[in-house]
Amino acid sequence: MTATTGPTTQVDLRRTYRKVSLHLLPYLFICYLFNYFDRVNVGFAKLQMLDDLHLSETVYGLGAGIFFIGYVACGVPSNLMLYRVGARRWLTVTMVLWGTFSSSLLFVHSAGSFYILRLLTGASEAGFFPGIILYFTYWFPSAERGRVTALFMSAIPISGLIGSPFSGWILETFSSGLGGLAGWQWLYLLQGVPTVLLGIGLFFLLNDGIDQARWLDQDERLQLKQALIDDERNRPAGVSDSFSRVLRNPSVWVLGVIYFCIQGGVYAINFWLPSIIKSSGIADAMTIGWLSAIPYLAATFFMVVVGRSADARRERRWHLSVPMLMGVAGLLIAANFASNTAVAVLGLTLATMGALTSLPMFWPLSGGFLTAAAAAGGLALINSLGQCAGFLSPYLVGWIKDTTHSTDLALYILAGLMLFGVVLVLRIPAKIVNR
Repeated sequence: MTATTGPTTQVDLRRTYRKVSLHLLPYLFICYLFNYFDRVNVGFAKLQMLDDLHLSETVYGLGAGIFFIGYVACGVPSNLMLYRVGARRWLTVTMVLWGTFSSSLLFVHSAGSFYILRLLTGASEAGFFPGIILYFTYWFPSAERGRVTALFMSAIPISGLIGSPFSGWILETFSSGLGGLAGWQWLYLLQGVPTVLLGIGLFFLLNDGIDQARWLDQDERLQLKQALIDDERNRPAGVSDSFSRVLRNPSVWVLGVIYFCIQGGVYAINFWLPSIIKSSGIADAMTIGWLSAIPYLAATFFMVVVGRSADARRERRWHLSVPMLMGVAGLLIAANFASNTAVAVLGLTLATMGALTSLPMFWPLSGGFLTAAAAAGGLALINSLGQCAGFLSPYLVGWIKDTTHSTDLALYILAGLMLFGVVLVLRIPAKIVNR
């Protein structure tokens, strides 16, 4: 059976996509949940770790950001390695390594050891997210990826929704030094070890592609492969079909800049949300955890709704631009009302909804510029450029806070960065990306 245009076949194809989604997404979702736990739990560990180790806000900002030096340096080679050896093996190695390094952060005793372990954690995590985005291109055509990517990336706000109160609970419960470890050390341990176990499970549960999926019958395999072939044929002219052409394609670099603008706002929220809430007058770690969950709860629902709308309408630019503008507005509100807890949380909620929803809405744009052959290097390059903001954003906020004793100026700068990203998005011709 092949994917023709008959109504029965389209119903069958939709059923097959649902079957693939149900098989792949739940476990990958959980893996990405812990990916974000391990990436941003440093924001909660900071509430105790800085005082215990006598570290400054600037040291924290540099340590939070240095993660992304390793991440950026290893992003492209890691994705090319996944393309060569297969997703099952490489993603397993990736998860076991980053879980090990993330857990090892409990041994931090100085600024130097903090920097080294954050750098190694970033390097080992580099292949996971772009690898999964590449992996989706093995299964889903462009028209399906907005929904699938949004469902997968809803793990980001849900990680905040679950992880914020969980992290606050760990800090509060283990603050007495159970087992000779401080609360922040238990935080790294309890959120790092499950990653190692999930990575081992990934080796047994993941398939490298359609042909290896024994849970699909022959007709379903043919449907999926035909849909991918048709998707390749329908790409616009001028699409990069090799990594060398990716490097010479200015549009791909523009996508990297747009992603940088988005991530600047995202990481300001991820790494500084607990601190911003604390500075509004809330001291209790558990209360900070619950208040930090509110923005992520709102973002979870908003992300899925916008993802479905983008696929249904085959529209990409405004489904990205509007959430980015929400992020801008939210950061400005949080900066102007930092001393008012209720208004600050409202602003942070709007910023989180907008910034986090921008992430899955961004990735379908790449389908207008990259063929399957160029996707491994191209997606990793775009992701690496964007993740440079992961270094700049937390370091900038930390340095400005040490200098001015406020995060307001930093939030203004990051809001302006996201606004610049919106301008770049709207300059992309709609006919290239609305698929």
